[in-house]
This record gives sequence, C-alpha cells and structure tokens, in this order.
Amino acid sequence: MKREDLKPTLINGKNDDIAQGLSRRSLFMAAGAAGVGAAASLVNSKPVQAQSTDWTQPGNNNHVIELQEAGKYPDGEVGIDFYGHCAIKITSPAGATILFDPWRDDPSGAWGLWFKNKFPETPVDITMSTHTHFDHDAIDRPISTMVLDRMVGNFEFADIKITGYADKHACIAPGWYNWTNALAEFGVNACPPDNVGHMDMVVYLVETGGIRTLIWGDNRHNPAEGFWDAIGRVDVLTLPVDGSEHILAYSMANTIIERLKPKVIIPTHYLSETTTYTLSTLQSADDWVKDQKSFKMLDGPSMKLASADVSKMDREFMYFGHHAQTE
Repeated sequence: MKREDLKPTLINGKNDDIAQGLSRRSLFMAAGAAGVGAAASLVNSKPVQAQSTDWTQPGNNNHVIELQEAGKYPDGEVGIDFYGHCAIKITSPAGATILFDPWRDDPSGAWGLWFKNKFPETPVDITMSTHTHFDHDAIDRPISTMVLDRMVGNFEFADIKITGYADKHACIAPGWYNWTNALAEFGVNACPPDNVGHMDMVVYLVETGGIRTLIWGDNRHNPAEGFWDAIGRVDVLTLPVDGSEHILAYSMANTIIERLKPKVIIPTHYLSETTTYTLSTLQSADDWVKDQKSFKMLDGPSMKLASADVSKMDREFMYFGHHAQTE
C-alpha cells in the first residue's frame, strides 16, 4: 500500500450498545469520577479532536522577557483583582501577573449551569489551578504565557515566589446540599487516603511585595500537622465560604483563621450576581463577613495592598461582594 493511500481509522462508539472496550462497570466508575454526563459522552463517543486552542491566542511573551531581563525589581504595592468565585489575579510590584482558578461550567452538564458567561480572556503572565473541578480549571481561557496546573514545589520568577503544597479537597459537605454524596452513589471515594484523583488539591503560597498570600482553593479544613508547619506566616488568606456552607462551614473557616492568624481574609466561592447563577446552590458570604470583628465591603473588584499597611492589620476581612472583573 502506498503512503498516499493510507486513511485515518475512526472509532465510533455509536455503533455499539456500549462502546467497544468500555465495560458497564467502567462506565459507572467514570460517571462517579467525572459526572453522569461525562460517562454518557463515552457511550456516544465521537472522533477524537484536539481540544487545546492556546496556539490561536493573541499576543506573545514580550512582557515575560522584559521581566526576565530586568536586573532589579521595584518595591511597591501588590494588586489583587477578583474575577468571581475563586478566581483571583495577583499583580506584583514589578507587574508580574498570576491568575488562580479561572472557572467554567461543567462540560459534562451533570452539575448544571453555574456561570453566566465564559471566563474573560484576560492577559496574564501565569495561570494556575488548585484542582481539576470545572469551577477552578478553565486554564485555557486566560491569554497566558505560562500555565502551572496543580503545581507542587517551588517556582520563582521576577519578583514572585510561589510554593505549592499538595493536600486534599474538602470531602464531606458541611452545608444543606450534600454534593459529596454524588461520588459515593457511583462507588467512588471522595475522602483520603483512597480518594478519586480529582479530589486532590494544591494550596499555593505567593510571596511578593513583602506580602505572603495563601490561596486555599477548596482545601479541607483539617490538613495534617506537617501542612500547617510548612505554611508559616500568612498575611493574606483566601477562604471558600458562602451562606450555604458548600465547602467550609463557618466554624471550620473560623478555626483556620484562628490557627493561621492572617492579617487579611478574602472570602471566595460564594454567589456573585455578576458571575454566578443561583443554580450553583451557592449563597453570598454576607452573613459570615458581617459577623466578624472587622470587615470592609469593597466598592469594586480590585484593591492594592502595601506591606507596611498589611503588617498593622489583624484578621481584617476584605469582601468583594458582587463586584467582579468581567474582562
């Protein structure tokens, strides 16, 4: 056979009751691990296509090269921009940008519509994700020079240092909506040590401008003792708390705060009228915030923090509320 006569072979599961090589057990295991809709898509499989479109993104890495070649970096304020849910962008004094946990709707459809729009294609130097759940892993959406997905260990660039600590997702829903039961229904364990892989977590500590920011993600409230020892001083802490207590109960979050004693707390993972539908079952974080000794209701989706100012604070809540960046 001549090379020019070769044709690709397409495997189409639609010809079978269940796609060849896919047992009923593996089908339901997939449903438990990734959602019922995802498992159904295996049955109704289509020819495989490359999903990454990063090569089509506009722009280039000129900004990263400028930062790389700079011999000195200025002192100054640290910028924090909130994009709704758990998506936060940190801008260093030198202008290096890191975006954490861009969100999307569940591609399987099993968890319904959470977000009102696609995550904005905002330009950043680095995009990072704490775990592989749909509301944290739209790493293809930002126009990003670098993607560090679930990074464990140390990364240093320009005037930033990022340390990733491996841990585990909260695995027992403390609120009224028992979302963790969905995994048990399909024979998959949510809790360690034999948890399914998408319940693994990475917590990030970002050091820049003299400020140490801990991105909690959806981490459990009770990590092992070695985790706490490794974290050290925390100036700014993000925590996933909402009125439905979807990830952390108020009491859990308060215990974490008492243990770390951060200077600033930023609530995340709550219902935002700008970005999130009520179908998510989330609620606002208003009640939790207003129950604290000291809090500030921010008047926009951005703020700047100076190390000298932060050092004088003590568990000050900075709440973005319904403000969120949309571009």
